[in-house]
Amino acid sequence: MPKLDLAKAPVKTGSLYPAPYAGQMAGRSSIRLGDLAGLTQFGVNIVTLEPGAVASLRHWHLNEDEFGMVLEGELILVEDEGETVMRPGDCAAWKAGVANGHRFVNRSDAPTRFLIVGSKATEEVATYSDVDMKLHIAGDKARFTYQDGSDWAGPRDLAPKGERNG
Repeated sequence: MPKLDLAKAPVKTGSLYPAPYAGQMAGRSSIRLGDLAGLTQFGVNIVTLEPGAVASLRHWHLNEDEFGMVLEGELILVEDEGETVMRPGDCAAWKAGVANGHRFVNRSDAPTRFLIVGSKATEEVATYSDVDMKLHIAGDKARFTYQDGSDWAGPRDLAPKGERNG
């Protein structure tokens, strides 16, 4: 395959998440390099986060490995163990099936960029650590449930764990 032309890569904004979580992803966009190349076994994206934006809800994958590398700016990696400052060249990886909810947050006053690479399992479950929700993927179909497996009908509690009053 010839050199990829980044200007021709699809750009994704918005989120697959249902409301109100989709709205929390404002300020995030991703250049879909894997899609541009026609890759089917893993995804490769360059994600841009505007100041104050988050990359995702804190989550972990049952069947997919994930790798992230900061390209530009300063990000905060939020995991079960706490927070880590990440700068250009810093990398993190998450093995499939390890319950360590993670996400990147841009708390700086400048846009940031990071590379994210993940496997594309034909069946996947993403568990969200701070909200009562799971994502189930089978082929090209996505379905949300509560943690107990019942059909998702909206948030039961909007305040993420650790941020509830009282």
